Amino acid sequence: MSRIIGIDLGTTNSLAAVWQDGESKLIPNAFGEYLTPSVVSIGEDGTVYVGKTAKERLASYPDRTASVFKRFMGTSRKYTLGEKSYRPEELSAFVLKKLKEDAERYLEEPVEEAIISVPAYFNDMARNATKRAGMIAGLKVERIINEPSAAALACQNLNQEEDAMLLVFDFGGGTLDVSLVECFDNIIEIKAVSGDNQLGGQDFDDMIAGHFAKSLNLNYAEMKPETKAIIRKSAELCKRELTEKTAANMVVNCQEINNEIKITRKDVVKLCAPLFERIGKPVSRVFVDAQIASDQVGQVVLVGGSCKMPVVQQYLSYLLKREDIVTKEPDYMIALGCGVCAGIKERDKDIKDLLLTDICPFSLGVDVINEQDIYKPLMSFIIERNSPLPVSKENMYVNALDKQSRIRLKIYQGEAMYATENLFLGEISFDIPMMAAGQVQCFVRFTYDINGVLEVEAKIPLTKEEKKLVIVNKDLDMTQEEIEEKLKEFEKVKRPFADERNTYILEWGQRLFMQCSQEEMRNEILRRIQYFQHTISFDEYHLPKARKYLTVYFAYIEGLLNSYVGFADDALKDGAWYQEEDEEEREMETLFREWEEEKEDSGDNDER
Repeated sequence: MSRIIGIDLGTTNSLAAVWQDGESKLIPNAFGEYLTPSVVSIGEDGTVYVGKTAKERLASYPDRTASVFKRFMGTSRKYTLGEKSYRPEELSAFVLKKLKEDAERYLEEPVEEAIISVPAYFNDMARNATKRAGMIAGLKVERIINEPSAAALACQNLNQEEDAMLLVFDFGGGTLDVSLVECFDNIIEIKAVSGDNQLGGQDFDDMIAGHFAKSLNLNYAEMKPETKAIIRKSAELCKRELTEKTAANMVVNCQEINNEIKITRKDVVKLCAPLFERIGKPVSRVFVDAQIASDQVGQVVLVGGSCKMPVVQQYLSYLLKREDIVTKEPDYMIALGCGVCAGIKERDKDIKDLLLTDICPFSLGVDVINEQDIYKPLMSFIIERNSPLPVSKENMYVNALDKQSRIRLKIYQGEAMYATENLFLGEISFDIPMMAAGQVQCFVRFTYDINGVLEVEAKIPLTKEEKKLVIVNKDLDMTQEEIEEKLKEFEKVKRPFADERNTYILEWGQRLFMQCSQEEMRNEILRRIQYFQHTISFDEYHLPKARKYLTVYFAYIEGLLNSYVGFADDALKDGAWYQEEDEEEREMETLFREWEEEKEDSGDNDER
């Protein structure tokens, strides 16, 4: 019997878990690590690299490497890598297939089914694209789970609290989800969700990278892709360093640039003010939607790698007026929750009988005539967002005009007042008797289940005509035959034949070679790469030792390229660290307060 695994398909990193020996366990990849970068690169010979190796190729082969494609799941966007174009779900399928292979190696048995997490604010197109990605990767995906729901499931499973109200703040590399979750008895109920699908840690990287270029009077927009990739990687390293220190130097060493700037946490707060404002909006909205005061929350749970940033934690503390924020395993919570969900689906006898309820993250409805502007129909909501799932609701509509011969129901998903500004899902139409306005009734029922399947039923009592439309797996111009063809293609895809650890080190060396400007250092890197290649081919016995030594050497070179040049932050020495930290926290709190006062002065009370 094959196993079911849980997968956190992330914007920046992805990982998998399985219910085993009475607990949810993370599955290591070929490097013995749990996080697999959500990056795909296509070699000139057609070989597909996924994960850590592909991430190293971002700088050296930017035209053949893609990342952050999760943000565009369910859209028509395509990525051209080499000679071929790929949809976001096809690139995600490469990542899922890699996780599947890692799981089969770890479990030593087949894996045919997965439960995959998605941001709570993913619309139907993005959710169905995620399911298609699983199918293309050779996985049966009957169940997808909202990321905050998975995090709450993991938190409840770890803490075993009977009654708790949680605020789950899920801030990853590319998306932000904010959810209120109530745990009682054996039930985990999602009360409300909010979020921003286009906001994550990557945006902080972009802000810092742009600031670096501007500080040195460089035109970031016109730089070569290879140079941009190196600057963004340095920006990411700087951001990570600022999780531990109050100040860091962003150093960029490549053929075009050899310079550095000092960046402090306070600089990040000022520089990223628009991002912090965007963070605050869904936090405010989720309390309004749930009609719950912030002091009713028992625990704040931070999920996602971007939550490690102290400036984000401090801003959230400022918004919520509290300090007790939990940051336990933020990178792993969603995957662990997916593992629990997999155990529930497998009906494992060791797992506690839990009932996980979810909600509809978007409103669903039909268009109705707008008497003020017939070209801009209004949205009539049938299922409001944050309705508990499964849900079934009915509305009645009538013919709007005299002698109207047809009723056309266009189905939309979204919150906009005008129907056409929302996501179009499908259509049902009826021929009706030509009567006076308001005389022909049409009853419309929406039924939405926990797997994101929407069933629309409509009937005209006068003519006794009924129609039904099931909206599921909307394929965005991709038929079932095309999906099956993609599945066959993926089976033929060339994988790296060599040990993945060796391939990663070689790609790492190529990037460092490209970044170096000193001839002596470049020659030494080249010499060591060639020696390692010789060892791979002719001296397998000494390969582990050679791999270890080369890893140490490349880490040393990486440190040199990103080292401080003439900068020493004396405040980080001696016992001055905590004094510096306290002063910075006060300054940041003042900045946050000033933002709020500016919004109040401008009359921006939309979220209240």
